[in-house]
Amino acid sequence: MPQPKYLNNEYFYYKTNTWNSQPQVTEDQIELWKHLAAKKNWRIVQLPNGYYQTEHLDMQKEDVWLDVTRRETLESAEAAIDGSIDHYAKKIEFLKGPKVVKTFK
Repeated sequence: MPQPKYLNNEYFYYKTNTWNSQPQVTEDQIELWKHLAAKKNWRIVQLPNGYYQTEHLDMQKEDVWLDVTRRETLESAEAAIDGSIDHYAKKIEFLKGPKVVKTFK
């Protein structure tokens, strides 16, 4: 009895090797990452329950802030913002392509 096409080894090889490139990041996505990597686009507000909320400025609408996360202390809220900024800065850096981290002789 013949094997179904999805069990054929050639088909499996084809399906695992036809996607040769990374998905391309859109210009809008890059602009968002740059926006989120700038600390001036972030703020912390204190909520009525005493918690602190981190927010970033909306890129589309002026004076609209989008909530991101809530923390118990001001210090942990700022640390969350710093972590987000670091995350998006790394994404922007990776767009430049591979980086040599070690060479051998």
